[in-house]
Amino acid sequence: MSPAPTLDTQIQPPNGDLAHVGQQKAQKQMTKAERRELQEKQRAAKAAKQTGAVNGVNGKVPNNAKQGSTASTSNSSAPKKGAKPPEAPARPRSQSVNRVKDPKAVPTTIPDASTEKARGLRIFAHFGLPKPVSAAKGEIHPTIVRLALQFANFKIAGANARCIATLTAFKTVIQDYTTPPNNTLSRHLMTHLSPQISHLVAARPMSVTMGNAIRQLKLEISGSDIDLPEQDAKDALCRKIDNYIRDRIIFADQVIEETAGSKIKDGDVVLTYARSSIVEKVLLGAHEEGRDFSVIVVDSRPMLEGKRLLSVLSTAGIQCTYLLLPALGSIINEVSMVLVGAHSIHANGSVFSRAGTALVAMMARQHSVPVVVCCETYKYSEEVQLDSFTKNELAPTGDLFSSFPLTKPREALTLQNRPNLEILNPLYDLTPPTCITAVVTEVGVIPPNSISSIPLALGRLL
Repeated sequence: MSPAPTLDTQIQPPNGDLAHVGQQKAQKQMTKAERRELQEKQRAAKAAKQTGAVNGVNGKVPNNAKQGSTASTSNSSAPKKGAKPPEAPARPRSQSVNRVKDPKAVPTTIPDASTEKARGLRIFAHFGLPKPVSAAKGEIHPTIVRLALQFANFKIAGANARCIATLTAFKTVIQDYTTPPNNTLSRHLMTHLSPQISHLVAARPMSVTMGNAIRQLKLEISGSDIDLPEQDAKDALCRKIDNYIRDRIIFADQVIEETAGSKIKDGDVVLTYARSSIVEKVLLGAHEEGRDFSVIVVDSRPMLEGKRLLSVLSTAGIQCTYLLLPALGSIINEVSMVLVGAHSIHANGSVFSRAGTALVAMMARQHSVPVVVCCETYKYSEEVQLDSFTKNELAPTGDLFSSFPLTKPREALTLQNRPNLEILNPLYDLTPPTCITAVVTEVGVIPPNSISSIPLALGRLL
């Protein structure tokens, strides 16, 4: 007769569950930190095996996974009684991400420091930094490609010159345009012009004059009669472009030339800065009328645009003096009037012009010399800009020391961008309205605090 089974043998689990029960007993004896560490090591070993299978490592586990699995087996046993449990190491947040990724798959490319500096300092990153013109998306007309290269290389500079060149190029684009089937010219032509405009903007930031002219052109295109034949509609648009150039630029310059020229008297000393096409016309027109005056041309690097103005005026027989911007204080007391141009003029009366104009205007105001700005009304901008840092453009770098009589060759004196040198030449600055005496436009002489009335004056004139 067999003995009666005891209580231990009645509740003993099958042989296959002995390991599971032992593991549960061992985990109950471990602290919370030790159980967490054990789970992390088991998870790391599992992730390493999965990564090796995906990357085709043939079952080989990386060294860090092997070390983790070895440590997990050695530390999986329960600690001795009375022994102080080891503290669990602090786990970084990105540890779980780094375990899953394969070390070979992690990108090891280090960004080159020169690439970050190639586009200038970050505080000037919003400036229109000069960059090579690349192939734009869409169908770009060859005339636009040529014009973009001229803009990027500053072969065409000045607000009026850029606007006239842009509108002339658009005339060629419009004449070569063909309306696709099931489309109208008034709708599809603007779609065709968009990549052309984007290509020009990629070469050099758009000026206010170009923006106003393109806005007017789009308005004329949208108002085209859909019943007109295609060639007649294109001819009508080209005529409107010619009328815009004639009325807003050519005729406007003639009126400004007469108005500003009448302010120049015999014996006056007129100071001008850099080169403005309208100021050049005013000075030449006053000289042709027989007025006897002299001109002081103030210039600055790197563009030295005043040299071209000096050549034109001296060839015409006008007595000229040429000096650089730092020498302005030595001759400002001899000046009768300051005559400058403008890239654009804002609603609050501030003038956006070539860098250095603000210094000339402030110096003239300090010595009670009137400052007259010659500006066409199509350069008017409804934006209000308080400084020249918010929006600007960079001039091309030039030979800054070419005229200095040094013994070293000129090639060694040309400054270029180097690893430890960045050359930044802001192209424009902002002259506050308090430093401007009057603004001469084709609608009359306007004080700077009344510039916002230009749209009303144009409405009455048109």
